[in-house]
Amino acid sequence: MPKRTPTNPVRSRDAEATRLRIIEAVGRLLVREGFGALGINAVAREAGVDKVLIYRYFGGIDHLLEAWGSTSDFWPTVAEILGEAPESDPAELAAGMLKRHLQALRARPHTLEVMAWEAVTRHPLTRILDDIRETRAEQLMMAMPPPLRGVKFDLPAISALLGAGMQHLLLRSRTVDRFNGVTIGSPEGWERIEAALQTLCRALVESSVTPGTR
Repeated sequence: MPKRTPTNPVRSRDAEATRLRIIEAVGRLLVREGFGALGINAVAREAGVDKVLIYRYFGGIDHLLEAWGSTSDFWPTVAEILGEAPESDPAELAAGMLKRHLQALRARPHTLEVMAWEAVTRHPLTRILDDIRETRAEQLMMAMPPPLRGVKFDLPAISALLGAGMQHLLLRSRTVDRFNGVTIGSPEGWERIEAALQTLCRALVESSVTPGTR
């Protein structure tokens, strides 16, 4: 029989801890200095590790950024957006998903910082994060609950429009307290935004129902 090499759980834990420390260093660098500062040497200094380890664990800066962007710390997962409560009303389903998406981004200040950098910076590495977000969006559409699959409006386009509006308000809330009279610098203002999402989703669903079928 071939000899089995015993695993070393301590070494395995140390390696995983180092890997996580490197990934976290990417987020800190992006928030503090933007994409222009992101490089193997800078990440190694930020993480306090030898750059050889970055190549060993990730292969290069592209795969390292992909590893950071793939964490739920950067972008909400499909399960987080879908939630757990079953719901048969398509308007309530859509409103709930939009609210959870909004709340998820509000809870990720580092993500908002990176999105602000992306809004004013063109960099080859931004494509990686774009691809991650697009993949999550496609996965969400494929996992859409049955009541939302039969709506008569362009769900991806409507989602893109509302999502872009929410993200714009989130980014503006970093520098201003009010937008169009809504206090986006306070919890009460975001409660108004969530209520507006509910109203929009209800109106969209009701407008898509064929007359005489309700």
